[in-house]
Amino acid sequence: MSHKEIATLAGGCFWCLEAVYDQMKGVDAVESGYIGGKNPDPTYEQVCSGMTGHAEAVRITFDPTVVSYRELLEVFFAIHDPTTLNRQGNDVGTQYRSAIFHHSPDQKATAAAVIADFTKEEIFDRPIVTEIAPADTFYEAEAYHQEYFAQNPSQPYCTYVVNPKVAKFRKQFAGKMKG
Repeated sequence: MSHKEIATLAGGCFWCLEAVYDQMKGVDAVESGYIGGKNPDPTYEQVCSGMTGHAEAVRITFDPTVVSYRELLEVFFAIHDPTTLNRQGNDVGTQYRSAIFHHSPDQKATAAAVIADFTKEEIFDRPIVTEIAPADTFYEAEAYHQEYFAQNPSQPYCTYVVNPKVAKFRKQFAGKMKG
């Protein structure tokens, strides 16, 4: 029996991250939700107001013998823009911030190392503004947000925003896709 780990990542709309990580080898489950704010049990509407301090995020349950935490982060940085503060495309507000919520000192160190490596390699034209913070309470989003892309692939946001990120993952990380 293998040991499972949790990764919690925020990179704009959680539908995009969930749609990508659902297709990645070694990922057992992905839940969309909210983390990093002050209100208990926030609703989507409350989070969207920007008043709760929560970020839209995904909680990824993965098998580290199949996919490493670093590999999850490499995909994370490829599928969102970590250089825009509190924004992803047309989604603006602290709820769309780029953040890595670590669950251990090793995850914190790995996140810092990936950012340092990408900065040194000048992967991005602008500085990475991704927040690294300890994971606190994760609140699962409402049921209609779970597996949103899989259930609504022709919804306009999915067509124009989520689908290109999924396509980029499939092209750039073809070897990491589930069979």
